[in-house]
Amino acid sequence: MTVNIKPLADRVLVEPKEAEEKTASGLYIPNTAKEKPQRGTVVAAGPGKKDEPMEVKVGDEVLYGKYSGTEISVDGKDYLIMRLSDILAIV
Repeated sequence: MTVNIKPLADRVLVEPKEAEEKTASGLYIPNTAKEKPQRGTVVAAGPGKKDEPMEVKVGDEVLYGKYSGTEISVDGKDYLIMRLSDILAIV
């Protein structure tokens, strides 16, 4: 599904992955103890700045800071819009 949002300049629209439901040992994590996801998929990317081309493209899986970006909701789905500099790595 495509989103009708076109980020400007060096901004990126990311769909965060769901938080972990279980630990590696099989214990279920309650909602109050879940951590914010720090991994997601790039849904849309701006053209970049004149002196800084975009390093990510649509479909890339990225790691970002825990409190990076601004949360937005479009058609019932949650997204983060953030600057390219908030992205730490491409996985």
